[in-house]
Amino acid sequence: MVSYAQIIQRLPQEWQMTMVELVEAVEEQLRKQLAVRREDFERLSATVGHLVQAQARTEAQVQALAEAQARTEAQVRALTEAQARTEAQVRALAEAQARTEAQVRALAEAQARTEAEFREYREASEARFARIEAALDRLTEAQARTEQTLQALIAAHQKLETRVGRMDGELLEIRYERRATAYFGRVLRRVRVVEVPELLDTLEARLTPEEVDDLLNLDLLVVGRPRRTEAVPETEVWLAVEVSAVVDTEDVERALERATLLRKAGYFAIPTVAGREATSVAESAAQQQGVLLFRDGRSDYWEEALARWRE
Repeated sequence: MVSYAQIIQRLPQEWQMTMVELVEAVEEQLRKQLAVRREDFERLSATVGHLVQAQARTEAQVQALAEAQARTEAQVRALTEAQARTEAQVRALAEAQARTEAQVRALAEAQARTEAEFREYREASEARFARIEAALDRLTEAQARTEQTLQALIAAHQKLETRVGRMDGELLEIRYERRATAYFGRVLRRVRVVEVPELLDTLEARLTPEEVDDLLNLDLLVVGRPRRTEAVPETEVWLAVEVSAVVDTEDVERALERATLLRKAGYFAIPTVAGREATSVAESAAQQQGVLLFRDGRSDYWEEALARWRE
């Protein structure tokens, strides 16, 4: 059986004195009341027992509350630590945000400077391009004027070349005509120059008016007898001569056409070209087609031309 002393020891310390005093008071009261009945004593004991049980339950509740308080304090500490960590993270985020905002401001300022510089550059470039375009327009106009002037100069030069060429050809014709014996005497004897109009009666009787007109444009007509009489004995040979400073294929063709017309009219004509020089193509054409070629008084293809046209 549990004694009062053991029960009192189980109570909280601050209640022990009160309980001891209460028990002592009860004992004192009991001593004073000698006539206390046993059943009253038993009721008192039962009451004390109830008090002890209630105190035990109270202690259990207090113990549960103490444990709950301990758990609560642990949770509070954990929450406090978590809050501290959260605050630290928030501070770190705030510092990072501040750094980011500073970087953004720096970038914005740099962007603003870049845009300002770009605007200045664009304005300067536009002004420079405008000046360049204006200069190009002026250059284009000047180029157009230069090209017009150049075309005019080219045309004038071509006209001058034509005139000089014509004059050179005319002077060369005069030279070959005046020195016919010196030039053509290499292949003919008794050389003489004949004006085409002297043959008009015969030409008009045997040729069409167009053919006569073509023959009248012949540069030079020379007649003589071949120096090798055995080739064409006592036969007069007529040279239908086209004169040009530089003999080309057109001269060869004209000489062939006009010599053919003379032969049609009954004259033993040989196509002849004469000049200071001849193109390689004209020289080859003259050799192939039996055309007598004179260059600065030197004759080429005489035998070939004489043999061909004699046939």
